Amino acid sequence: MSKLTTNKSLIAASAALLTLLPGAANAAVEGEVSFILNSFSFLINGALVMWMAAGFAMLEAGLVRKKNTATICLKNIALYSISGLTFYLVGYNLMYMDVSGFIGSFSPFWGPDDAAALGGTFEDGSYSASSDWFFQMVFVATAASIVSGALAERIKLWPFLAFVFLLTAIIYPIQGSWVWGGGWLSEMGFSDYAGSTLVHSVGGWAALSGAIILGARKGKYGKDGRVQPIPGANLPLATLGTFILWLGWFGFNGGSVLALGTAEAVIEMANVFANTNMAAVGGVLAAMAATQILYKKVDLTMALNGAIAGLVSITAEPADPTMGGAVLIGAVGGVLVVFAVPLLDKLKIDDVVGAISAHLVAGIWGTLAVAIFDAEATFLTQLTGVVAIGAFALITSTILWVALKYTVGIRANEEDEANGLDKAELGLEAYPEFGPST
Repeated sequence: MSKLTTNKSLIAASAALLTLLPGAANAAVEGEVSFILNSFSFLINGALVMWMAAGFAMLEAGLVRKKNTATICLKNIALYSISGLTFYLVGYNLMYMDVSGFIGSFSPFWGPDDAAALGGTFEDGSYSASSDWFFQMVFVATAASIVSGALAERIKLWPFLAFVFLLTAIIYPIQGSWVWGGGWLSEMGFSDYAGSTLVHSVGGWAALSGAIILGARKGKYGKDGRVQPIPGANLPLATLGTFILWLGWFGFNGGSVLALGTAEAVIEMANVFANTNMAAVGGVLAAMAATQILYKKVDLTMALNGAIAGLVSITAEPADPTMGGAVLIGAVGGVLVVFAVPLLDKLKIDDVVGAISAHLVAGIWGTLAVAIFDAEATFLTQLTGVVAIGAFALITSTILWVALKYTVGIRANEEDEANGLDKAELGLEAYPEFGPST
């Protein structure tokens, strides 16, 4: 007997047993199974999203010079930890509890409310409160990671972490409450399935503001306006980081189905996984083709950012498009990155890892593209959400960056920047056996 036949027999037997239970008991069993599967989905997909923190760390570590490698690794593990603390202290309730339209409740996450479940009372669609908190929390660190990569190699450690604290405690949850907390943009009909705007564009706006106020790395732009390339130290590591992000994105988008307790939810999650994968495929291939046409050579870093741009682009609506549509959405994101990176250089906005192009630009595109595939979404509503959230994130981030600049200072001095932040701020090197850092 084959495994398939055996499984079918077990399923049929289980279904037959359920029919023998009284109606109330049958409903209770179904409710408990749904509760378990929904909670498991939050936990396992949340773990995948947490793994994206490793992806960001490796991507950024590969794209900075080796004299700044240890610092960028420290920033990534620190910002993840800060995100967890702030989402407990204020973020979750500010985003989800008692949202009045524009803001939630300023209070800590008071702990799991699973008393009904422990008492044996379950409802369809229910889940463990802590599993939901965990899944929502890991999203916060993603927005902060975008800022880390863009401002690398010249921003001081503690002012950066101070900004992360305020970004994750205040900026992210307030704008998130407007949509995912049932606030005014949600009531208007704005749709952002897993966060092309709420997560990625918010991080991109914060990074853009910071990059402008912080200024470019020394030597990045010549007096004649020429761009001086500053290559990263470890492209294999950056490639590994991109693959880790690609894997984690299945949890990022797939977990945003917010359920696993029904056949419909499983089908939707499968579609989301497939579309997420194919959008990244489209982003990579489109970025490769675009760089070959424009520069007569294929650029690895552009291909890596093409993958990320494709993933960011599909995040706003990974459930509705066909796989072919997902490839096209991702491909547009990949092409946009190829044009956005040199445009920022022309404006002398120094983004070390291309985060602003991959997350902000592709995030805007993906959010607007929802109107193409979702019959209930309109371009005007999507644009309203992009502009409103963008304005809020940009203005509040600018206020925070300026305040930090003129109080504690945000930029390392020239000597520390030249020697590397690893020695200046940590007193160590990531690769001491390879000689002087460059």
